[in-house]
Amino acid sequence: MGKGDIKTKRGKIINGSYGVRRPRKKVEATPAPKPKAKKTTKKASSKKAKAEA
Repeated sequence: MGKGDIKTKRGKIINGSYGVRRPRKKVEATPAPKPKAKKTTKKASSKKAKAEA
């Protein structure tokens, strides 16, 4: 039981294979990022407020 034994985890790692002793890691599905909404700015109204004050 060592590096040459394909039935052990160490043997699977050396051989580069997977199986019951060395299962593949599951990748969780990540949802796609939601598009960010564009913020609308009211620059014209703020300039009028400053001009009136």
